[in-house]
Parts: sequence; C-alpha cells; structure tokens
Amino acid sequence: MHLFPKEFLERYGTDFAPWRLEDSLAYTRWISGAHYENFHVVSFLLPKRLHQDFFNIYAYCRWADDLGDELGSPEYALEMLAWWRAELDRMYAGETRHPVFVALRGTVEKHGMPREPFEHLVRAFELDQRKTRYATYDEVLEYCVWSANPVGRLVLHLCGYTDEPRRRLSDATCTALQLANHWQDLRRDYFDRDRIYLPEDRMHVHGYTYDDLAQDLRKGEARPVARALVRELIDRAEGLFAQGMPLIEQVDRRLAIDLELFSRGGMLVLNKIRAQEYDVIGRRPKVGKLERIGLLLRVLAGSLVPGRRAAPQPAQERSR
Repeated sequence: MHLFPKEFLERYGTDFAPWRLEDSLAYTRWISGAHYENFHVVSFLLPKRLHQDFFNIYAYCRWADDLGDELGSPEYALEMLAWWRAELDRMYAGETRHPVFVALRGTVEKHGMPREPFEHLVRAFELDQRKTRYATYDEVLEYCVWSANPVGRLVLHLCGYTDEPRRRLSDATCTALQLANHWQDLRRDYFDRDRIYLPEDRMHVHGYTYDDLAQDLRKGEARPVARALVRELIDRAEGLFAQGMPLIEQVDRRLAIDLELFSRGGMLVLNKIRAQEYDVIGRRPKVGKLERIGLLLRVLAGSLVPGRRAAPQPAQERSR
C-alpha cells in the first residue's frame, strides 16, 4: 500500500531498508496521480519516454512540499526537510534508499540533472517555516526564486533545454504562476498556516495594514484599498506572464502546448480575481472543470494554426 509523506514517516520513520527500483517507480507514478493539480502532472502531449522522469521529479517536489506544509509544526518540518536534503546528498553520492530517490537517481544520471534546483526547493520550504511575513515585493520575488523557478528549470533541463535565455523566460512564467497562487490562496494561507505573502511595502503605499487585513478576513469582504492593492499585484503578475510567453515559441511543439496551458491557466486565475473586483478575501477564485477543458481545446486549436513557429527539439532529444 502506498502512503503519502506524513503517513509514510509514521510507518517507516527515516531509517529503513532501500526500496527496490520497480517498487520505487510504481510509487512515484502513484503519488503523481494521487494529488489534484490545476492540470495533469504529465500531459499526454509530452514524449512518452519522459513520463516516468516527470513522475520522479514531481514526486520529489510533492514530498518536499508536504514536508513543509503537512507535518503540523515548524520544528518538525525543519527536521524532516534537513533529512530530505541529506537524502538528496546521498543520492548524488550514489546511495539511495527512499523510493523517491531510488526512482529519481536514474533520471538524474540519464539526463545529467543538476543538484541546485532540487536543493533550492528545500530551501523554499525551510523559509516557509521561519518566515510568514514579507517586508517588500522584492522579498516575495526572492521567495519565488527558491519555490517556483527551480521546477521550470528542471522541466526545461529534462526536455533538453539548458541555455540561460530560456531559463530566464521560464523563471518569469514560474514566478507569475507562484504569485497567482499566492493571491488566489490568500485566505487559506492566512487561516491554515498564518502566512501572508502580501508585501508590506505595497500595503503601506495603499494605506493597508495587517490589522486591516485581519478585520477584512473576519468580515469576509475586502475594503477598497485592499482591492486596489490586489489589482496592482495582479497587474504585476500579468506582466511576468507576458514576459515569459516567448518561451512557448522557443521549445518543441509538445512542450510548448504544456507551457501555454500552464501560462494561460494562471492568467485565467488572474482574470477570475478581476471578475471578483479584486476581492480574494471574501472568497477564493476557482477555475472549473469545464473552463479547464475549454482552455485545453483553445490551446490545442491554436497550436494547429498554419505558420505558427515551433522550435526544433534539442539535438540530444532527437537522438534518443
């Protein structure tokens, strides 16, 4: 029986016999399919030969995320995140026992995956345990450098794109997605985890305080200055989405469709917030199933437009 991270730790602890490769691959496939996401973790449009590698990377990210958010106390989370980093180091030293790392080791070795993005994700979740308020917008962006951008860089690397210009475009998209998620989940982050990602410097510009936010959350409605603040933050996120969109025409068609789905999905969340007159305090904006299907169909149709440029696959991908 497969277990989520918290239950896994309760049953096995942190010291156990190494898992078999076959069982480990099955585990990462399971955990990738067991979590709800805005869109499928592995699109049917991506090369089938990369699906298991995507499962392995996703399982690593999912575990790190759950260690940061689902264990109940910051102290225990920090302890387990330190253990997760140590397991990462063991994998790069050639030793694995945890199913995620047993599976991930093959992906890392086959594709020459760098350690840094994996470590940056751990750093982000450690930061969540130590920091729950952000003084400036730049601090929020720095958090995105650790929490979101590594995922995009890992996906690009897996697909054979390792140049810095594409990485920067990916960073813009991933940061925009993280910001959209922050503003969408403002209520949940506050009530469930006492985290506020609204930057204090921008709050100050709009004459809005933490006490005002607490009052609005209790009342269930955003006051006008809060809406003005969120409008500014939505505009900034939209600018980052626009900055990253050229990446879609710089990767092969299958990856481009996935990238466009994620980008336009994030922009759809921002449009939902606009439709609520920027009140993310009263209710969480949601994208429905029919809207997701419609988005998929529109992106697929757009990809078939004659003359739309698609970048060739990297040489290392074509040779596989």
